[in-house]
Amino acid sequence: MENLWEAHGVNHLVATPYHHETNGLVERFNGTLGAMIRTFVNEHSNDWDLVLQQLLFAYGAVPHPSLGFSPFELVYGREVKGPLQLVKQQWEGFTPSPGTNILDFVSNLQITLRHSSALAKENLKNAQEEQKAWYDKHSREWSFKVGDQVMVLKALQAHKMEASWEGPFTVQERLGAVNYLIASPTSNIKPKVYHVNSLKPFYSRELNVCQFTAQETDDAEWPEGVYYEGKKDGGVEEVNLSMTLGRLQRQQIKELCTSFAPIFSATPGRTERAYHSIDTGNAHPIRTPPYRESPHAQTAIQREIQDMLQMGIIHPSNCAWASPVVLVPKPDGEICFCVDYRKLNAVTRPDNYPMPRTDDLLEKLGHAQLISTLDLTKGYWQVPLDEPAKERSAFVTQAGVYEFNVLPFGLRNAPATFQR
Repeated sequence: MENLWEAHGVNHLVATPYHHETNGLVERFNGTLGAMIRTFVNEHSNDWDLVLQQLLFAYGAVPHPSLGFSPFELVYGREVKGPLQLVKQQWEGFTPSPGTNILDFVSNLQITLRHSSALAKENLKNAQEEQKAWYDKHSREWSFKVGDQVMVLKALQAHKMEASWEGPFTVQERLGAVNYLIASPTSNIKPKVYHVNSLKPFYSRELNVCQFTAQETDDAEWPEGVYYEGKKDGGVEEVNLSMTLGRLQRQQIKELCTSFAPIFSATPGRTERAYHSIDTGNAHPIRTPPYRESPHAQTAIQREIQDMLQMGIIHPSNCAWASPVVLVPKPDGEICFCVDYRKLNAVTRPDNYPMPRTDDLLEKLGHAQLISTLDLTKGYWQVPLDEPAKERSAFVTQAGVYEFNVLPFGLRNAPATFQR
């Protein structure tokens, strides 16, 4: 092989791993060819493998910006005749020249190749000088002293073609202008020589320490009894009347509310005109363990469960469905007892019942002289569930599993059923 290189004037250079400056032309060609193939595959995903020869032909026929010649000219000593050249010759009425003997053809070819090679080397040298000048403007020289800590760009154990920065390592000796002998301070591995481009300085981080004293305090997340003392009993006396009303108007509204006093109650009612269903298709039962809560939160959950049991909102269960409980405090001090139904909602088929538009409602109320706002007492709890939906609405706590008899908060189609 060495004799072949010498006969053809080839200077064999050995490249350093992960340092490709010695064979930059080959790496540049591989990058360009890879980009061309990726683009071609995206545009011709079905037959790209059948026309790779045409792709290579197109690359070989284009002049290189650094050499000034196309690869075909440097290999064959002439321009290759592609489709465009053939069309051009046909338009111009090109007449082929009479044939020449073999000796003259070989002699002329050698002269052409030597002349093209000399021009290509000169053009490449000028291009490399320009590229080096541009690179030197934005680069800086690295140098390290013996004992400096550095990071080393090393190949990954699992993927040899990938590299990552490892360290810190210690500079043991400088070998020439760009090579350093690097040793690991924590292992017995023999020191290795690395190029300066595979090294970078290691900067140790400054340790910022913040000292504070923790004081033991009571768990104030769910203070005992605070959300139950704020519960209201309801009644006509709690109806809020606007101060802009006249004395006679206020008296008329009070008499009207008194005549319907039973409906002003803190206990939710129960309708018989609608039932809520939960359609999960062929989904298997979903069971999620209860969330971990503080002792005060568990006490609040148990008190809320006892209240719902007394009102008939829930009942004990042993079904296969179960969702965890979350407590959300309301601004008025009460607890919003919610269940995390996200997994159940993910398998529930949606109900596309239309919701009213706010702008349409405002247009209907635009000519009204008096506007009354009625807030239902736990409106969802006034809508009962059918039997299959009761099992799917089950929730789990530290004390057991319970099912809802009425529509709970957090279900996917609850707004549609309530609006219907």
